[in-house]
Amino acid sequence: MSSLHLEAKPGEIAETVLLPGDPLRAKHVAETMLENVVCYNKVRGMFGFTGYYNGKRVSVQGSGMGMGSASIYIHELITTYQVKNIIRVGTCGALQKDLDLGQVIVAMSASGDSDANMLYFKGMHYAATADFDLLYKAVEVAKKLNIPTAQGPVFSTNTFYDDMPNRWDIWEKHGILGVDMETQILFTLAKRLGAKALSLLTVSDNILTGTSSSQKEREQKFNDMMKIAFEIA
Repeated sequence: MSSLHLEAKPGEIAETVLLPGDPLRAKHVAETMLENVVCYNKVRGMFGFTGYYNGKRVSVQGSGMGMGSASIYIHELITTYQVKNIIRVGTCGALQKDLDLGQVIVAMSASGDSDANMLYFKGMHYAATADFDLLYKAVEVAKKLNIPTAQGPVFSTNTFYDDMPNRWDIWEKHGILGVDMETQILFTLAKRLGAKALSLLTVSDNILTGTSSSQKEREQKFNDMMKIAFEIA
């Protein structure tokens, strides 16, 4: 039985899923880093693939941009396909001046402005956190691969464009490392639905300094993050 937005048959999706926002990035990753790849989803152009990495069965599924889109795929992966581990692999804007372009962030927790969380918790503030085992493994694997990482809190927003002056000052002051658009809802739904979750983010730009990486640089640094994700899959 398939779900509303995924046409995969039972058993076609692995217990561990890597979740990039861009479906074309999911396609690229599957075609270049996995063996014996099968495409299980093309609905709405949100590609999903299952293959093998060093003998380990793993899936890669696009989630779209923003917490609304991501929440649909996260929910269906866990409830319909019994996925046990979801690892977001994406980009973020840095909120600390000392974070360089290409830096890999291992998100420990995610603050944010999710409307879903406001509804789930009736206006109270839920501390959305990563699964500790996945987080610990990611840090250890990164050390073995000689890939430097920063560990700490991130912020997830549903608003990409805004004209609010000094919007990020308070978050920078409280140690938020970077801003993305999906991690908060991933951590929340994983806890809510009984799965494990982690978010690995590559710094693509620095909001404070205004520096930004090229598309080629993003692809190159993205591979460091993918190596970590696949090793712990």
